[in-house]
Amino acid sequence: MRAGLALGLGLGLALLLAARRRRRAVREVLFFPSRHCCTEELLAEAEGRGGRPAPCPCPLPRADCSFSRLLRRLLSARRSLELCLFAFSSPELGRAVCVLHRRGVRVRVVTDSQYMALRGSQIGVLRLLGIQVRHNQDVAFMHHKFAIVDKKLLITGSLNWTVEAIHSNRENVVIMEDAEYVRPFLDEFERIWEECNPVLSTPNCHRCLAC
Repeated sequence: MRAGLALGLGLGLALLLAARRRRRAVREVLFFPSRHCCTEELLAEAEGRGGRPAPCPCPLPRADCSFSRLLRRLLSARRSLELCLFAFSSPELGRAVCVLHRRGVRVRVVTDSQYMALRGSQIGVLRLLGIQVRHNQDVAFMHHKFAIVDKKLLITGSLNWTVEAIHSNRENVVIMEDAEYVRPFLDEFERIWEECNPVLSTPNCHRCLAC
């Protein structure tokens, strides 16, 4: 009897510890420039092209890198994605955001008015797909660089979402699942989102051809 009870308690404790490990909050720090690694298979798998995607013929290594880890965290979104970005020109990150939109994830983007129309910007691509994009209406730069995945995972740091920043600049990104920190960023996003409401825009606001 006692042996059975001890065994049951031990098993219950083991299951509880295993469950806690599974629920461990995300804590990750990434540093850039990222070494070059292949992200094609990761993106192709996310796009769900039917079955396992064919191996990419590019010569880049398949090992993890800071950039691939960032992409995986972004692609983990299931319900919502809020982006508040100064500059967004990375084709791979743009493709990932498009994948999420096609999956049914609600994507909202706030960006800087002066940088959204530069050559290589992904903003026009996102808008053509029907993704909601707003930009600042004043002369100050919208210099934030953060993303919120499913309203519970924060991705923030010094990194602009550009090819140059990812592969050439010394940058940092912190990824955390902590409501105490996520909530203020959500509040900041909602505040800026409402301030950038196009209904409130003036005739002199900056606009690009995609608006």
